[in-house]
Amino acid sequence: MRLLVLGLDNAGKTTLVKRWCGQFTGDIEPTLGFQIQTLEYQNYTLHLWDVGGQKSIRSYWRNYFEQTDGVIFVIDSVDVVRLDDCRKELQDLLQQERLAGASLLVLANKQDVATAQSGSEIAQHLELSKDNPLYDKRHWNIVPCSAVSGEGLIEGMDWLVEDIASRIFMMA
Repeated sequence: MRLLVLGLDNAGKTTLVKRWCGQFTGDIEPTLGFQIQTLEYQNYTLHLWDVGGQKSIRSYWRNYFEQTDGVIFVIDSVDVVRLDDCRKELQDLLQQERLAGASLLVLANKQDVATAQSGSEIAQHLELSKDNPLYDKRHWNIVPCSAVSGEGLIEGMDWLVEDIASRIFMMA
């Protein structure tokens, strides 16, 4: 499975990927470009494409869309100032034809911080709703999580892998 890990800079994408892969999560530098990690998970091989989220890099995200099975969009739940930017970037992503069949997992990260917005507050701000035409035909889920504590990471990955596997099985 090819999973694209996207989100604004400082959302915690690289920390999440390293946590899933059982790697050291201290001293993480901003991702300038992309990194690929491979992970064996529930009898599947996952290729996690961790792509930088700086404003100057976002226009290059489209170069990674081909053959993507799932998008993991990571939100910094503490950074309420940039939630509008998150919504815009996510909605732009969902209009890309090459991502039309990809499952979407939104991770509301940094839930270990007292001032973090809840998953439902993030969903409301992102306009994540079955009533929204951008989401009504897409498989999506939002999971509150913490890359630091590990909370929600297994739940999110379980949902994503099971959702993709059920689609691949149905198409086979």
